[in-house]
Amino acid sequence: MSVSAIYAFGINLFTIPWLGVQFASPGAELIKIGPLSIRWYGLLIASAIILGTLLSQKLAPKRQVDPDVLGDLVIWLVIGAIPAARLYYVAFEWQNRFAGQPLSKIFAIWEGGIAIHGAIIGGTVACLLFCRKHKLSLWQLADLIMPSLILGQAIGRWGNFFNSEAFGTPTDLPWKLFIPVEHRPTELINEAYFHPTFLYESLWNLGIFGILMGVFYRFPKAKPGTLVMVYLIGYSAGRVWIEGLRTDSLMLGVLRVAQVVSLSCLAFGVLGLVWLYGMKRLFPDVVRPMAAQPNENISLSDDNANTDESNSVNDLEIHHDQ
Repeated sequence: MSVSAIYAFGINLFTIPWLGVQFASPGAELIKIGPLSIRWYGLLIASAIILGTLLSQKLAPKRQVDPDVLGDLVIWLVIGAIPAARLYYVAFEWQNRFAGQPLSKIFAIWEGGIAIHGAIIGGTVACLLFCRKHKLSLWQLADLIMPSLILGQAIGRWGNFFNSEAFGTPTDLPWKLFIPVEHRPTELINEAYFHPTFLYESLWNLGIFGILMGVFYRFPKAKPGTLVMVYLIGYSAGRVWIEGLRTDSLMLGVLRVAQVVSLSCLAFGVLGLVWLYGMKRLFPDVVRPMAAQPNENISLSDDNANTDESNSVNDLEIHHDQ
């Protein structure tokens, strides 16, 4: 026997059978009016972009960067990241989902199917081009983006929940996720409950978000690129084990693509921190990062501030509070 706990637009979202919580998606559509519909996935992505932009703009003055720079950058990031995330997914799922289908399916992003590693690749290229155009430090801006990125990932994972996708292997744990028959893998058609891997990753990402915010405020003079390396280590460590539970991993032969990429990113993050703080070097950059004085902001109209060569490497070291 189960007691209905929450309803979303008249559809059961949670049930509580004798104190055990079971998850069930209310469906992919939030609102449908005639032929028009608003999907949870799209709403969550839009919300993540808006919240991420506001957060980055709030953090920017702490690193003497004009918040308007982040407002302009987000447009480039969206243009670069979302198409790349979709194309990355389509490339690895072509034989399974898209071969023989209408080409319009490639662009049906609202149906789900984007890959964060593709988004990171596209976003990195967009950020690099933006920094080259405006003569800004790539690593300085990237550090400001990292907390927003991981927060956006935590939010976006709930799109998988509403689409009944990206779930794990069968389980009978109290927090098991019910998956409708039409979304189950053929070999697991008789299984009803699965690991909610979207939830595991969402919670993991929130933890990494807390760590990144802690590093940002605790070490205000950390070397540019520090938060990027912490992000790569933290997110990748979680993705490796969570990906191992999933039933719908993107594959390259017998290898799970996300695990291979995550392990590579984790190693790069560790080596990056060794480079910054073990070898006491800076990363190659578009321009030399500026250690600005209070009330000095890096802006799109202040190119001279970005080429200030008087700042020493020591100004960029982590300074611990005594």
